[in-house]
Amino acid sequence: MALTTYRTAVLPDWVDYNGHLRDAFYLLIFSYATDALMDEIGLDEGGRAETGHTLFTLECHLKYLAEVKLGAEVEVRTQLLAHDAKRLHIHHGLYLAGGEELLAASEQMLMNVDAETSRSAAFALSVGEKVEAIAAAHRELPRPRHVGCVIGLPPPR
Repeated sequence: MALTTYRTAVLPDWVDYNGHLRDAFYLLIFSYATDALMDEIGLDEGGRAETGHTLFTLECHLKYLAEVKLGAEVEVRTQLLAHDAKRLHIHHGLYLAGGEELLAASEQMLMNVDAETSRSAAFALSVGEKVEAIAAAHRELPRPRHVGCVIGLPPPR
């Protein structure tokens, strides 16, 4: 099962003139979910201080799939799609709390970075072990349908 990494109500400052969640706040919600994933793998405040490592986002794709309105209780479910010694390929899905309809999806590539040098670094052993445990738990999950999407218009006829 994917990890539930973040829950929140849609706040008044987050909605536009249509009463819908503003596009930038989808990314904010997903960013908080990434922070929670960092906590899960041992890169919380203490882990960052101990290892000197943090995560940087290298790439992010965001798909808006359904309206999210003021006051809605939403949650993010995070799936680890793949990883190597330095990177995580993840999928965040936004749902109404307890619901099954995917409201938005964010596919991201995250890089483990040595905070002192701002250069990529292999995960610390303790972090790598937690990443491996999540990978094992997610190995049999179906691949989300919005992973690998490309933006573009069809060629003119």
